Amino acid sequence: MQASHKLWLGRLLVGTSAFAMMGVAQTAIAQDVVDDPAAGDAIVVTGIRASLAASADIKRNAQGVVDAISAEDIGKFPDTNLAESLQRITGVSIDRSNGEGSVVTVRGFGPEFNLVTLNGRQMPTALIGDGGSAPSSRSFDFANLAAEGISAVEVYKTGRATMESGGIGSIINIRTPRPLDEPGLRGSLSVKGVLDSSRNYSDPITPEVSGIISDTFANDTIGILVTASYQRRKASVNQANVGWRDGYLGSENNWGSLAQPGDPRADNITNRPGPDDVYQVPQNASYDLNDIDRERINGQAVLQFRPTDALTATIDYTYSRNTVETRNSNVGIWFNHEDTSSAWTDGPIAGPIFYSEHFGAPAGTPSPDVLYGGKDLSYSGALTKNRAENNSLGFNLEWQAPGGVTIELDAHHSTAQVNPVNRFGSSMSLGNAVFGVESQAINFENDLPILSYEMYPGIDALDPSFITPTGNAFRNAYFRNEINQVQLRGHYDHDDGFLDSIDFGVSFVDSKVRSAFGTIQNDDTWGGAGPASDIPDDIFSLVTLPDKFPGLAQPGMIDSFYTFDFERLADLVEENYQACSDPATGMAEPGTCLAVFNTDRRIREKTIAPYLQVATEFDAFDNPAHLVAGVRYERTDIASSALVPVPTTTTWVGDNEFNVVFSGDSDFTRFKGTYDNWLPAIDFDISPMENVKLRASYSHTITRPDYASMQGGRTIDTLFRVGGGTGAQGNPGLVPYKSKNIDLSAEWYYGRDSYISAGFFHKDVSNFISSTRVDSYAFGLTTPVNGPRWQAAQAALGQDATVGEIRQYIITNFPDTVTGTTINAAPGDPLLNFEITQPINSDQTAAIDGWEFALQHSFWDTGFGVILNYTIVNGDATYDNTQPSTVAQFALTGLSDSANAVAFYDKGPIQARVAWNWRDKFLAGTGPNPFYVEEYWQIDANASYEFIPGLTGFVEVINLTGEGRRGHLRHKNNVTFASPGFARYSAGVRFNF
Repeated sequence: MQASHKLWLGRLLVGTSAFAMMGVAQTAIAQDVVDDPAAGDAIVVTGIRASLAASADIKRNAQGVVDAISAEDIGKFPDTNLAESLQRITGVSIDRSNGEGSVVTVRGFGPEFNLVTLNGRQMPTALIGDGGSAPSSRSFDFANLAAEGISAVEVYKTGRATMESGGIGSIINIRTPRPLDEPGLRGSLSVKGVLDSSRNYSDPITPEVSGIISDTFANDTIGILVTASYQRRKASVNQANVGWRDGYLGSENNWGSLAQPGDPRADNITNRPGPDDVYQVPQNASYDLNDIDRERINGQAVLQFRPTDALTATIDYTYSRNTVETRNSNVGIWFNHEDTSSAWTDGPIAGPIFYSEHFGAPAGTPSPDVLYGGKDLSYSGALTKNRAENNSLGFNLEWQAPGGVTIELDAHHSTAQVNPVNRFGSSMSLGNAVFGVESQAINFENDLPILSYEMYPGIDALDPSFITPTGNAFRNAYFRNEINQVQLRGHYDHDDGFLDSIDFGVSFVDSKVRSAFGTIQNDDTWGGAGPASDIPDDIFSLVTLPDKFPGLAQPGMIDSFYTFDFERLADLVEENYQACSDPATGMAEPGTCLAVFNTDRRIREKTIAPYLQVATEFDAFDNPAHLVAGVRYERTDIASSALVPVPTTTTWVGDNEFNVVFSGDSDFTRFKGTYDNWLPAIDFDISPMENVKLRASYSHTITRPDYASMQGGRTIDTLFRVGGGTGAQGNPGLVPYKSKNIDLSAEWYYGRDSYISAGFFHKDVSNFISSTRVDSYAFGLTTPVNGPRWQAAQAALGQDATVGEIRQYIITNFPDTVTGTTINAAPGDPLLNFEITQPINSDQTAAIDGWEFALQHSFWDTGFGVILNYTIVNGDATYDNTQPSTVAQFALTGLSDSANAVAFYDKGPIQARVAWNWRDKFLAGTGPNPFYVEEYWQIDANASYEFIPGLTGFVEVINLTGEGRRGHLRHKNNVTFASPGFARYSAGVRFNF
């Protein structure tokens, strides 16, 4: 979004706020009146306005800064995806996966920094991603949960002693309904069809069915609630991808960098970057078609028993299963960086305008059965199919004891697991190629990078008989998180005076994590596994490309390429080349393509956390005020182990080349860690006038390290030198990120569902994770360097003898310790020192501050209303794009401004809503090169009409205008991905009773 758009939104917020204030005296509660004889003259408000009023009540009555979204009615959450709903909250942004909201960022802190709880319980997480590495994330994937069984989602932005720790950005609590909260028979049944216009080959209508029923019995002492939902979605995400080499300085002369002035190849460079300019050259690029089939099943059962008004027992079970299959087909090019031509923008950060390369003619006569050399055009494919499954069984007993004391015991056993659900593994890649590319190029002048190529005469890239099988990889990943938690909570209400209440309790969490991964790969066959005739032509299908990128396609781009039947080709490469049964790397389970895990990490965290909180109520300057102060103490013990290859000995194979020899077996290495934290939280609020609240909060919050950094495995590299070896290990002794937070807020609730608020927040964050190297012996391994044989050689040859001379002396004079020309380890050799790379908590700190503005306003009794919010986030650790990749940089990721504008109508049988959501460009990743996701906005809309009481028809559309997404590195022309957007439509009926 440009500055003019931001200015427009700011003016709109201010103007609408002023208009809302002018109309305060006449503001009334828009309502749908439900006749209820038992309610007397009570007015029951339903629909959008009821949801907004309930959310405003949560915000108004909360301790600290809290925002919430409430269900509009039983079985009716405002959005079909929880993440899509959360993005409407001030300060909350989302990241999308496969076109759906997946994980959230709160006040600039990404998903790893936000703790998600279910009914106040810490929930396990399960993420694999694309299966390309061992799973390690703590992030919660909201795509696993359907929204129909949710009553409210609360976002706690300030620390609180009574709540679970783990979220520097926020604690997000998902609340589910309870039958005794609203006695009687109630329920909802919804059926709808979904049409996703992104689908490449057809637009099938997929079903979504959900239902919830709640009833009470025995004079409302027993309650039962059951929810269930089934959702199927088919979609496509098409994307142009570009891989880049590291950022060079114009003065560098390395492989991949541009030719220096004076080199004849420099004549093919237009506007060459200057000596101090930074630039990046493309390494590879592709057009990818991703076809997605997602099936989600959710269910919940709740049983409550209230034998007396003072005692309530609840047993609940929550289940979710999310199965996602993604089929990828792509056409791609790779650069050798030799005979290149290019043009560049001006520095100091020079971006490519175009980049091309010419290749030598292939040897031999072109023939489908001959691998005749030359550069290749890649026709590749991948299959990813994984299932995430969550189970949670909970028990809660609440006793309202005499004297204003409430005692609550809560316990749950919850698991989250994700694993592959096909015979190949989590993520598989199969490569094909047509050899004989004469030249290839990428043009970066448009939002979509334009890829093109030319083949040598006699070679037709669109003739399937020229398509040759190449490399392949089969990846297998598994992740399981089990949490057992017990909480004992107490609450004392004081009837009168300065003391308002006391909260006290203790929580014990036992979390077990297993994260495993393995790969089988034939990485030595990318130049061709066999002749093209090994693969029948009818396995391939020709598809066109420009129509897959509407609004982005440009003349000159690759027009078409060949996709293939993945399962059939996988069977053929096993039959022809033993891709699974005899791979070059890794090992498969017998008779399958499922890779045996060679990485297997186990982590167990045990946290005990007592807390105490005191709430007071008093008058300050004749105004009602509250002060809540609490402290939470947490101690966490960590036991971490990992399966690692077992080394047995070492050998000396070259002048300065030594090898570690592994037995072929694996064993677990184990490490431990512990840390504790005192987490204070103080909240103050005062009402200087009716319906106005001023708040101030100070708290300490933490976020625990990711699982990969904590893993206990020590692995050592096969090759070492005279000076010693290298290796890596995790660090269970890492302490959490810690943030000291200040929050200030002013809120005016001038109507039942109308308010305006402004807030400021500041966070000082420490304990960021970096890496260091420590010297250590490992596995009892020894080295001949400075051993008895080495010293004998130096005594005979002199102290100035070279390594080669020493090696030859040992081979000649100690033949019993030599095999051929390989020198083996021998008794008396000293222990081998390894430089072990290990993550550590650095002394780097960062400060983040920002502003949040929100307006929620209903226009009298017209039924119309608006919701506007804007968040500004700033940090003091930013990435300097003008520095080359050799300069290590620390920067905060995820920071960006965001905004929402929602207009709604809710009166009588009609409800309608249009929502505009915007997030500014943000730094998504650091390292040698920065990675930015560009500004994105999206419009969603829905409308419903109640034909008769309880029977409602509705229509919904997500991404109404089909906005696409794009990312880049240092310069906007260093595009990493560009993807068109598509609308998703749904229509259905809902029956409530």
